[in-house]
Amino acid sequence: MDLFGVVIVASVTAVGGGSVRDILLGHYPLSWIQHPIYILIVIIAAVATTFIAPLMHCLRNVFLMLDALGLVVFSIIGTQVALSAGHASIIATIAAVITGVFGGVLRDMFCNQIPLVFQKELYAGIAFIVGWCYILLSSTSLSHQTIVIITLLFGFCARLLVLRFGLCLPIFNYP
Repeated sequence: MDLFGVVIVASVTAVGGGSVRDILLGHYPLSWIQHPIYILIVIIAAVATTFIAPLMHCLRNVFLMLDALGLVVFSIIGTQVALSAGHASIIATIAAVITGVFGGVLRDMFCNQIPLVFQKELYAGIAFIVGWCYILLSSTSLSHQTIVIITLLFGFCARLLVLRFGLCLPIFNYP
């Protein structure tokens, strides 16, 4: 893939989930249009990634930790956006999953691959749990900052435990 392809795929991955969420919730303008700096950050990160790509085998654990952090952060954001728009808890939880996961789904589809999240990974499940954790904690007297920190730590640790112990969903094969 050339550099242009890398930037496009990185952009779809980075803003795809939030864009799908915003479109489904009728939340306009889309987040990346409202904050164009997001695209600039993605472009810089994509170009930088091409330079460190040969070292990825050495940085696998760092990548997995950053990915876990990103999943949880984007899932929290998805939950917040839906709740702030007045949507029900179940919609906010679905928004958490869409925001956290669908960028990767779009990336894999663009690259003509079965999306990783549709394989055995417990990835969308973490986003779902993060959404509910945030919602349940929001019904307490805890401060917003405390709710975000607890949800972030819980989701991050849950994802790392899933990775550490190789927890996964069953795979269904059809003849």
